[in-house]
Amino acid sequence: MSASKSTLYAEVHQQINAVIANEHSRTARFATAVCLLSQAFSPRFYWTGFYEVDPHKENELVVGPYQGTLGCLRIAFSRGVCGAAARTGKTQLIADVHAIADHIACDSATNSEIVVPVFDAQGTLCAVLDVDSTQASAFDKEDQSGLEAICADLLVV
Repeated sequence: MSASKSTLYAEVHQQINAVIANEHSRTARFATAVCLLSQAFSPRFYWTGFYEVDPHKENELVVGPYQGTLGCLRIAFSRGVCGAAARTGKTQLIADVHAIADHIACDSATNSEIVVPVFDAQGTLCAVLDVDSTQASAFDKEDQSGLEAICADLLVV
């Protein structure tokens, strides 16, 4: 990476906002964010995607747009790192997924993970952004700040 991580996050944030500016489809907004994040931070971002709150099943996430290997189809709010982010409404920054007792191993190559909740303009949880890495301790507070800023703008239409 030639630019600093915070500069790269700012650039990707601008790109995402420019592309989704007049788009009302949540799927298109999420797919755009996943694509641009995945490309900007590859290979550190091994799996990048959204798990959306299922409107038909209380307290359950269903896989949405993503890039990477096969993802889990559904995750209960009561399980794993994604479930913890959905349940608490707080970003989960995990240096070693193998140290988390209820980590859901959708892909055994994952070693670290960050999961950021996504809220709509009314403050309702709509999804979580899940980013996995094959590297240990791949994410830090700078990633958290960059991803939280991007997620804060995703559903502001």
